[in-house]
Amino acid sequence: MKYHIIAFVAGFILDLIFGDPHFMPHPIRLIGTLIGALEKRWNTEDKTKALRRGRLLVVTVLAITGTVTAVIFIICYKLNKYLGLAIESVMTYQILSIKDLRVESMRVYKALKADDLSGARRAVSMIVGRDADSLDEEGVAKAAIETVAENTSDGCIAPMIYTALGGPILGFLYKAVNTMDSMVGYKNDRYIFFGRCAAKLDDFVNYIPSRISAYLMIAASFLSGKPFNGKNAYKIYKRDCRKHASPNSAQTESVCAGALGIRLAGDASYFGKLVKKDYIGEELREISYEDIKYANRLLYVTVFLSWFLMLLIILWIFFLIR
Repeated sequence: MKYHIIAFVAGFILDLIFGDPHFMPHPIRLIGTLIGALEKRWNTEDKTKALRRGRLLVVTVLAITGTVTAVIFIICYKLNKYLGLAIESVMTYQILSIKDLRVESMRVYKALKADDLSGARRAVSMIVGRDADSLDEEGVAKAAIETVAENTSDGCIAPMIYTALGGPILGFLYKAVNTMDSMVGYKNDRYIFFGRCAAKLDDFVNYIPSRISAYLMIAASFLSGKPFNGKNAYKIYKRDCRKHASPNSAQTESVCAGALGIRLAGDASYFGKLVKKDYIGEELREISYEDIKYANRLLYVTVFLSWFLMLLIILWIFFLIR
């Protein structure tokens, strides 16, 4: 438990410093490669087979991810406790994606600030699932803000919670679920049946973390200074937190919209098909590219609150079991 606490702190610091260097191999990309290979092999137009094979995909990916992580984790600790500590710290670092979310979204900010709309569209297409080619400046900025808001929960705080409570094994299992949902969890002709199990499981594992994230973000809205409005963040959250097809996606998105006094969501195009969505928030002012920077400030304050809370919880568990 003592080494887990040290690794939890070290992994968080490593992510804040280094982010996700794309030239280095990363376990999440390996998980994505596995999912892609199995999807090509198993997906089918037959509804019954697609549902069954989609469930098989979930079981297979989780079994491989959990087994490989557990074997590496246990062997390293058995060989040497300091080797185990180092590996656990690196694993924790790889599970989190705080800096990477900021870096990728700020590429959109920099392109918009330089009046490079085509560059901003390319940058935002790397972090969103919607079609970016037809987005105007406000649409690109809105897409980036929504991504930061939503991924504050499922890209940062949820994996932090699972890693704090269950170590890297549970952390990587969560990331495997999240990666499956992001790759096959779409409600289009190709994935509507094959990806259903992955999407439902992702909804389940994110249900509590997304709500914890929302309340932490509300607290962050009160602590982040101008231009954030904590009272409006709470008001919009209570009103709009269910205005999404997913039970979780609007949780932090509604808080961010309320905190900044802007309107997010609305209709969007995915794979050439228009998807109707409710608006989230109130249009108290127009969205600008500066809001991407503000969303990232809210991200960081929320993440630090979450990290401090998780650290207190695992320290409390440590002293209980001593």
